[in-house]
Formats: sequence, C-alpha cells, structure tokens
Amino acid sequence: MQLRQIHDIQYQMLPGTQRRTTDIVIERNGVVQVRAPTHMTPGQVDVTPEQVDATVYSKRLWIYRNLAEWRDLNVSHLSREWVNGETFLYLGSGYRLLLVNEQDEALKLTDGRFQLLRSILQASGRFGAGSVFVNWFKQKGQARITARVRHHAPMVAVHPRAIEVKELGFRWASCQPSGNLHFHWKCMVAPLTVIDYVVVHELCHLRHGDHSDAFWNEVDKVMPDYRERKEWLRQHGEGLTL
Repeated sequence: MQLRQIHDIQYQMLPGTQRRTTDIVIERNGVVQVRAPTHMTPGQVDVTPEQVDATVYSKRLWIYRNLAEWRDLNVSHLSREWVNGETFLYLGSGYRLLLVNEQDEALKLTDGRFQLLRSILQASGRFGAGSVFVNWFKQKGQARITARVRHHAPMVAVHPRAIEVKELGFRWASCQPSGNLHFHWKCMVAPLTVIDYVVVHELCHLRHGDHSDAFWNEVDKVMPDYRERKEWLRQHGEGLTL
C-alpha cells in the first residue's frame, strides 16, 4: 500500500490486480482507497503511480461528492453507556441492557434483554464489557453468516472456502484471493436484509474482483433490490457499533 496525494486528494494506492477498471472506494473511516489494473494499456509492464494519479484526478468530482456525504453521515457518532436500560442492537433490533449479579454465561440475550454479568463491568470496565459483546457477536455471526453464505452461493455459482467472522477494521467484509470470505462481527448489528446484501456482495467478488458493471450485474441477478440495501448500509452503517 502506498499513500499518495494528487492536488487536495490524499489516497491509499493498493496493489494492482488483473482487473479492467480502476476501483475507487471511500472506506468507512473516510479514507480514499484506489486499486488500479495491473496494466492500463496492452503490452505495458506495470501501471505507473502517475497514471493512477491522473485517473484519481479525473474522478475528483465523484470523490468530493462522496466524501461530503461521508462527513454528513458521520457528524454525530453514537456513544452508548454501559448502564441498565441502555439499548444495544442485534440483527437490526434494539435490546435493553440488564446488569445481573449471577448467571451461567457472561452475556445472554433472554426475555428481550441483553443480560451482562455486573462483575465483568466492575472488573474490566467498558473494555471488558465490549470484549464480551464482540465475542458474543462473533459466535452468533459465525453460525448465521455461514448459513447465509451456503444459502446464496449456489445462486452465484461459486464455491467459497473458509468463512470467518472477525474484526475487520473499517471493512464490512472481504473476499480473499484464496476464496476465503471474512465478515466483520458488526454485520450482526445490521438487519438480516443488509447481512444478506453483504454476503451476496462478497460472493459476487469470487466471480468479479472489482466493482465493474459485470460485478453489479451479477449482484442484481441474485438480489434485484440490492440498491436499497446498499443505501441503507451507507446511511446507517456508522451507527452499527457498540
């Protein structure tokens, strides 16, 4: 990865792959990431950074507009308190927190409430409580997202390898060259319809590595209403956190 700047646009240039178009993405943290084709012209050995700069500059109006939208969506970041009655999201629905003195697991979702052992918060504070929630989301997500991948994979006619729910920083998911699929545990905070969109998105990347028209046509064939789901994630994604 190389950090570059063209005029007032700073971006991260990722290693090129065998793609036909330059892929420009505004990540959830507002970073502009660019992945260019390995070859921009027939017979060229390697794409040059200056060629990537020129492409980024030609797309500057798109980048300005999307960065402005990102700033608007991230003006306020919800910070939850670890107290009785606070609401935490799971699969798009809100559940109140109840601190309990005794139970056989650190965290349970029961009777419409997240029940967390009070001793964890007392001993480890917000960090310890957050870790318990993250581990719970990973565990639940591993089973549910694996099932959704298995459900949708035949529709895309692909065969993913390992499926893992983990911490992915500012990415919702990633498709590895090996065929492995990784999903952020925060996906489990989103509604099921949005989880399915993320799953289909990554499965289609097993056929098309970029965000070309061919890629989006593939997504559309499996999920004709993907635009609404994608837009929901764009608007609400920042709030899908602890």
